Amino acid sequence: MEWKMKIPEMELLLSVIHGHGLLAAFIFLLVNLSPSSSLSQGNGLPRMTSNIKEVLGKSFDYIIVGGGTAGCPLAATLSEKFSVLLIERGGSPYENPTLLDKKYFGFPFLQTDDFSSVAQRFISKDGVPNLRGRVLGGTSTINAGFYSRASADFIKRVGWDEKLVKEAYEWVESKIVFKPLLTKWSSAVMSALLEAGILPFNGFSWDHVAGTKIGGTVFDSDRKRHISADLLERGNSSNIVVLLNATVKNIVFQRDGNKSVVRGVRFIKSNGSINQTYEAYLSQPENSIPQGDVILSAGALGSPQILLLSGIGPRAHLENFSIPLLLDLKGVGQDMQDNPGIPLIIRAKPEHRLPEPPQVVGIAKDFKFIVEGFVLPVSFNATTLMRVSIKLAFPESKGKLELNNTDPRQNPVVLFNYLAEEKDLRECVQMVQLVKKVAGSRSIARFLGTKPRINVTSNPNELRNFCRKNVRTYYHFHGGCSIGSVIDRDYRVIGVKGLRVVDGSTLSESPGTNPMATLLMLGRYQGIKILEERENASAFGSQQHP
Repeated sequence: MEWKMKIPEMELLLSVIHGHGLLAAFIFLLVNLSPSSSLSQGNGLPRMTSNIKEVLGKSFDYIIVGGGTAGCPLAATLSEKFSVLLIERGGSPYENPTLLDKKYFGFPFLQTDDFSSVAQRFISKDGVPNLRGRVLGGTSTINAGFYSRASADFIKRVGWDEKLVKEAYEWVESKIVFKPLLTKWSSAVMSALLEAGILPFNGFSWDHVAGTKIGGTVFDSDRKRHISADLLERGNSSNIVVLLNATVKNIVFQRDGNKSVVRGVRFIKSNGSINQTYEAYLSQPENSIPQGDVILSAGALGSPQILLLSGIGPRAHLENFSIPLLLDLKGVGQDMQDNPGIPLIIRAKPEHRLPEPPQVVGIAKDFKFIVEGFVLPVSFNATTLMRVSIKLAFPESKGKLELNNTDPRQNPVVLFNYLAEEKDLRECVQMVQLVKKVAGSRSIARFLGTKPRINVTSNPNELRNFCRKNVRTYYHFHGGCSIGSVIDRDYRVIGVKGLRVVDGSTLSESPGTNPMATLLMLGRYQGIKILEERENASAFGSQQHP
């Protein structure tokens, strides 16, 4: 049953939200996700609960930590043959009408707090504000919804099975991705990109191709957002339990000879005491060790943080927090990257206009630069700003992630080192020169009815300072659990048994125009790989014991 059928009065209130700023803020706070013992959801979705007692002490074939962009398709895939516990630190988006309605795109960014908001704010040590998702569906529930596959070169470099990658993308696209209907704003941005020389025009395409193109979107023709959690409907719902508003504190291990084996997870209520912990376990055959895995899909900040809290990471850093060392794995939290972005506001005065996520993209300079146009809310009274933004796709600068404290609900400390490498700074100057052409184009001027005021210098040396002062996040941060230093090519954590990582922390770069499509695909892809691995192991065991 949908929200509007359950609470028609709320729909009436929401219908007048755009004329009443205070009312908008009140409604958003009212429907902010909060714990409840049992939550309703759409047709075909699995059981969702915030009641700890429903999973306390129970065993599952797989436990997935993080119901985000990769975690949900992974859970759906594994549930085809095994029982799955999916633990999400946030609540259900299906209880919040503002999250799934396109006209409220960007609103979650305006209302953040430490423990319950659907977007959790953090500021990197670089001083750049940023956000991460804290809701079932993860960042796919709050982002711009632009969908574009990774390039063929990226897939080859990573070493994925190209046929299976294509099948996994198509599995996602058949459920939650759509071809957009261009708005007047998007059409103006598209013309501006072409006017600035970002050629050729490729029309609509799922693929990451040079030039200007129309990409996919998770918003359907009724302006409803579709999210990674919708993919849970593709699984065996009777095999999945989704535990909401629960934050994993650390992983539970047991010994098998000289090797540590994962036994389960220890977690807390997201709004509870850090000292009141609960546990859930992997299914363990009699006189044997668990056959399944705990799989971290908690994101580029969450997954390395959980490893560190579990005693897996650099020895010296763990000693600073009196965390018993399980494994001295120096790569945990290393190679953190974020794509430097430069936004140009094309009209300084906020105006009453619905927010708009990007529908077109310019991919320029050998895939190095990504250009998009946004209309983003700046307050709850429906005032927005139009901006054209550009990001550097392949920065060389890298940073690191470390613990801030031992509370898993708090953000770790992260340094991205934006533009620290000279090459990145030089390319940022080129980025600004290109985005100025787009923002100052005749196409944008025609849309505005006046020439936009772009107060940016043309002096290359002054542009270097401009870049340093104005660099922003594109929300595509990644790294911290790199292949080769933290995980192997099967996404198993090196040195322990029964633990994997499947999310953006494993990426060495942000694929495509943005990582969402590839992370959705990755959850499905790795789920199939694990199913095949279990099937092969079972067949081998049958041959050994006819």
